[in-house]
Amino acid sequence: MSVQANRDDYWQKTGKGTVRERCQAIFNQEILSDVKFAVCNFQAGSESKTIPAHKFVLAISSPVFYAMFYGELAETKDVVEITDCDYEGLLECLRFIYSDEAKLTPDNVMQLMYLAKKYMLPSLADKCSVYLKGNLDASNVFNVLPEAQKYEEVDLLHHCWKVIEKETEEAVKSDGFVAIQRSVLEELVSNELLNIKEIELFKAVDRWAVRECEKQGLVAEGSVKRRILGELIIQKIHFPAMEQKEFADVVLDSDLLTLKEVKDMVKYFNSVLNTTVEFLESKRGSLLKRQVSRFKSVVFNNGWKHSSKCYDWIYLAVDTSIKLHAVRFFGSYNAEYVASLTITAMEEVIFDGNLRNYSSNVKQGELGEYHGFEIALKPPIALKASMNYLFKADIRGPSSWYGQGGQPIVNNSKVKFHFSSYKNATCVEKGQFAEFLFSLH
Repeated sequence: MSVQANRDDYWQKTGKGTVRERCQAIFNQEILSDVKFAVCNFQAGSESKTIPAHKFVLAISSPVFYAMFYGELAETKDVVEITDCDYEGLLECLRFIYSDEAKLTPDNVMQLMYLAKKYMLPSLADKCSVYLKGNLDASNVFNVLPEAQKYEEVDLLHHCWKVIEKETEEAVKSDGFVAIQRSVLEELVSNELLNIKEIELFKAVDRWAVRECEKQGLVAEGSVKRRILGELIIQKIHFPAMEQKEFADVVLDSDLLTLKEVKDMVKYFNSVLNTTVEFLESKRGSLLKRQVSRFKSVVFNNGWKHSSKCYDWIYLAVDTSIKLHAVRFFGSYNAEYVASLTITAMEEVIFDGNLRNYSSNVKQGELGEYHGFEIALKPPIALKASMNYLFKADIRGPSSWYGQGGQPIVNNSKVKFHFSSYKNATCVEKGQFAEFLFSLH
């Protein structure tokens, strides 16, 4: 391939002092290029357009490009056709490879996330995730959430659910809501922390069912909608938390409940039901989880060692009864752990979890952001006031971060937490047991 005659952009004539600046200078230039990408340009009426590139630059940035150009089945064509993205998307992906920069917009960020995963560019994927988190709101959260699931972006997925919990009513009215998968809808109605009246959540569920019937060419009648929704979703609706008038005006007309369920609910509202109602009675958000930690700071180095012969222990007592939902532990960046948790009171085991695999990722809590993992207690266990509980954690894996500046007494949500040490490395002042997630009993 001949070198371009006009060398105005050539780094030797522009005084580019760093490798990054020199790579930027040859981005999308014919100079020294030895491959071209032919890709559809939707802005020009789907006409194909080419992007000149340099195999060496691409190969040292992406293992996929390395295999493409230098592997056993290396591409020998001068022009490589790309059919799974558009011109602007690939151009921004290559811009990132050449300069560590990309011009992210709402229109291209999903495509760039796809390309980052396809070509194994984790730094670009991280930039896309940060951009999406920074621009996430109730209007687009149900568009972003499926992509976060597909690309296994755990932190982004966690952030999506935080937005959904905080702005539920606005989120379920968005255009993206009716397009979600049923599995997402199941997870939504199972969430006790949603900020929405139960009748409004029911309306959204019914609207989703009607749209799903339309997509499948079915008549949106009660029995059909119920079959499409499935029993799990129906059972997770808190019908008793509705007002009787709301139930009569909206739920009855939907025809989603059976005759027996309707009769039981009418009896429930009139206080003449002799048996327990089938549906949850609590209002959403009444089980709001809180976080408590005894530490003042985190030591961000891998100084806490783990092995099968050394456990972490701590005593905990509360002055007000609570429900404990989960215990968080410190990890380290991108690490894997095998862990279990045992809780005893008066020498009686009240929780005994089996050893399981956990991935350390970013947690957000009283300590700010830190890397760790969470052992959930399902169902949550009740901690009685003035009872001393011994927590024993068996953690196996690489050394982790740890907390320091621990306090023996911590007040949180009108609950006083008392921590005391056991004979082991973890103590009140430093060690494991990053945070406890609880709700008022």
